[in-house]
Amino acid sequence: MGTLRRWIIASVLGLCALPLAAQHPTEPGPVSVGDDGPPTMFPHSDSSRYLIGGQANIIFQAHAPFHSDYSGTNSLLSRGEYKTSMIGTVFMGFQLNKNPRYATDGIFDVESAGGRGDSEALGLAGFTNLDVVRNPNLGSTPYLARYEIHQVVGLTDKMVESDRTSFSLSTKLPETRLEFWVGRMSLPDLLDLNSIGTDSHLQFMNWSIDNNGAWDYAANTRGYTDAAVAEFTSHDFTARYALGAMPTVANGIDLQYNLRRASGQNVELEYRQGPGFFIPALAKRKGAVRILGFVNKANMGDYRQQNQLYLAGGTKTPEITAHPLQSTMKYGVGWNFEQEVSENGRVYAQFGWNEGQHESYAYTEIDQTMAVGGDYTMKAFGRPNDKFGITFVSNAIKRDHQWYLAHGGLGFLLGDGKLNYAREDIVEAYYNYHLWKGVYYALDEQFVAHPGYNNDRGPVMVESVRMHVDF
Repeated sequence: MGTLRRWIIASVLGLCALPLAAQHPTEPGPVSVGDDGPPTMFPHSDSSRYLIGGQANIIFQAHAPFHSDYSGTNSLLSRGEYKTSMIGTVFMGFQLNKNPRYATDGIFDVESAGGRGDSEALGLAGFTNLDVVRNPNLGSTPYLARYEIHQVVGLTDKMVESDRTSFSLSTKLPETRLEFWVGRMSLPDLLDLNSIGTDSHLQFMNWSIDNNGAWDYAANTRGYTDAAVAEFTSHDFTARYALGAMPTVANGIDLQYNLRRASGQNVELEYRQGPGFFIPALAKRKGAVRILGFVNKANMGDYRQQNQLYLAGGTKTPEITAHPLQSTMKYGVGWNFEQEVSENGRVYAQFGWNEGQHESYAYTEIDQTMAVGGDYTMKAFGRPNDKFGITFVSNAIKRDHQWYLAHGGLGFLLGDGKLNYAREDIVEAYYNYHLWKGVYYALDEQFVAHPGYNNDRGPVMVESVRMHVDF
């Protein structure tokens, strides 16, 4: 894998060498760095009180047979398979108060998620399709994905331009302000954003790339929670705090509302000047650096304690859920940066770590992750809405978690019955083709070495075709 890693890093850094003209950045926002946003099927007014839009995403994904010395309950199937996932969302917003200094938005989204992932989304810590719901028995019946209130409190009269999004309808906002969101939401709507790698519908598909895999953020099976987010912004700096409800069981659909017993707390600091600030040639290009910390409290098992219980004969195999109802704590940190390096090229990197002692509970089974990648817009070739991206991510788990899986323990995603441990290394590349208005097609290839951290299985190649429509 050493040669592969060197090749990927060289490919990403090669984006910087493309001879493109300089571009002076406009006022950077918290979501977009060097990205003007995709066209849609229908125009949307920036002055109306209403915002009504939507998207549909269909992914066909397949993998060929791959080497496997053995498999278990939660293994990625080695015989080869193909599956299709489908997700559709209607975004609705209404400005209750249009005064930009004290704007109030009501947000209401309806969603339907259908289809399945390869092996029912089991066997990979960095699963290859973020759209897949990890419990296919929930079905495709539409559900309320988001319902929330967004409130702006301006701390200055000076206004700056702001992109209208499905989470904030104002096109002008006070330069220094407080913002609050309260209701049903997904925490990655507002935290751990990265404009190169957080849109699985137009960019990468792997869920350890689109989100920081070590961030075990509060969410139910579908990725949503009831939460409150407070945000302070002043020019290039933003600070965020989020409090969300944890699921009652790992990867569960129901939430626990006793916040003394279970909750997810998150703090993020964002500075919208990237590493290019220290490089004269990049000083005027957009960039951002973000640091995230989280503390979760829930009914989580302790890998070492459950391993010891198994050795003492208390269970037939290690069982992370074989403990009394309790409140334990899991904490971790994340970091990411993004930097525009040319008119069309951008690079990014991210790192995540959590203490790994306690049960992976809400997102995926990753205790440490690191990634590097980039994207390139094909403007120079007459295709301004086409984009190519490539990234490399390496995921890991701690020793007690390794021992648990090696002796037959099951997580909510992993469990081959045995484990010859190695880091799970993934390379993903895509080409996103703009067909017409809001219609896009993408070809995507993912190479996964040591699926599920197992050196006795894989590697596996996963091919995908994606159709995306923005309304």
